[in-house]
Amino acid sequence: FIDLTKESEPSDKLFGIHLAIWYAMKHNWDRAHNIVQDINSKNAYWIHAYLHRIEGDISNAHYWYDRAGMEPYSKSLDSELNDIIQSVSL
Repeated sequence: FIDLTKESEPSDKLFGIHLAIWYAMKHNWDRAHNIVQDINSKNAYWIHAYLHRIEGDISNAHYWYDRAGMEPYSKSLDSELNDIIQSVSL
């Protein structure tokens, strides 16, 4: 697992959803958003929803949860990110 407290740049081995999660964990939500918006998968849609939730754009987040086939997430943002990470098996 990557120690984010020490890493200032992502590993060359990260791409796609994993790279988006790396940026989300580093609070670079714009970069994470730019990555996931070009990926068509349920996990990417979930990350997209999570990022809109961070922004406070709840109606847009709900749209992406629906695209992911999920109910809107109701736990904390930290819990959601942890669940996303577990779902993609970093």
